[in-house]
Amino acid sequence: MRRNDNRDGIIIRTSIIGILTNVLLASFKAIIGITSSSIAIVMDAVNNLSDAASSIITIAGTKLAGKESDRKHPFGYGRIEYITAMVISIIVTYAGLKAVTESVEKILEPQTPEYTATGLIIIAAAVIAKIVLGRYVVKVGKDVNSDSLVNSGKDAVLDSVISASTLAAAGIYMASGISLEAWLGVIIGLIIVKAGYEMLAETMSKILGERADAELARQIKATVKDFPDVNAAYDLVIHNYGPDTYHASVHIEVPDSLFASDIDKLSRKIQTEVYRKHQVALTAIGVYSMNTKDPEAMAARDRINEIVTSVPNVLQMHGFYMNREDKEMRFDIVVSFEAKNRRDAYNEALERVRKEYPDYNLMVAMDMDYSEIN
Repeated sequence: MRRNDNRDGIIIRTSIIGILTNVLLASFKAIIGITSSSIAIVMDAVNNLSDAASSIITIAGTKLAGKESDRKHPFGYGRIEYITAMVISIIVTYAGLKAVTESVEKILEPQTPEYTATGLIIIAAAVIAKIVLGRYVVKVGKDVNSDSLVNSGKDAVLDSVISASTLAAAGIYMASGISLEAWLGVIIGLIIVKAGYEMLAETMSKILGERADAELARQIKATVKDFPDVNAAYDLVIHNYGPDTYHASVHIEVPDSLFASDIDKLSRKIQTEVYRKHQVALTAIGVYSMNTKDPEAMAARDRINEIVTSVPNVLQMHGFYMNREDKEMRFDIVVSFEAKNRRDAYNEALERVRKEYPDYNLMVAMDMDYSEIN
């Protein structure tokens, strides 16, 4: 599946804007910080350089993630974007820790800053610039579903808070002679560490593999069930291989009167429609056959569903089929993740069915709610 070249171009252009803005701001702040002996302003300048580095990492990640799939990585390289977002989160966290340690040193060995009106005007302009840049980058990141851009934008907004705090500290010093720079640096540093940790936790969660978006799952199942021969759709599993790159599998319940050729044709139509409407590639479609000619089997289905779902933490029974001639029944039991012991809930449901249908051989799988149960 080919990535969206327009999306990659937007991410790269936005990152370049961030690089140029941050390098320019870092240059001005470094000059002001050194000439005024202000550790807060110097650290602010270093933070801007780390933002520029984050944008460079975003560009590199976007380029690498855009590589075509190959034998080694048949699902492509899209997840590299999550790795770059993780690296940016680590940079943000490190910058916060560095700000804390530098500020503590200045508390222990204070220096007297010397501010100038020109320098403070430049810092004020930098605050406005970072707010505008941060909001713009976050908006673009959300529009194109780029965690790297969103994290960079959030970092820029945090930088504007740092700069504004530095400006406030300078104003307090000029008015009262009390220097709060170092103490303010500790507070700001801790805020940055917290933000970096939250960004890192969110990105790591995506790398580990999160539950599919409930709304997307409902929409896909609705599309599948729209086909006349599909009675229901179950076991939808959606795998994410990078922003906007999804592969999925699903089970469909169809009448036992369909031939293999009918199911083959139906499956291909479903795959085409799901990708057209949701941009999700259905790489596998499993089949549950449904009793349509045996009233006793259909009644048994309803009864077993009632028995199974009466067990606490059992969410659903599906994929039911009864073969009265061979005395065989098969179905799946979906057990909630909220159960203290999922296996115990499954065994209890199975035992209740055995008591009511002792003559039948039961082929029952314990299933999980991978996406949206309904």
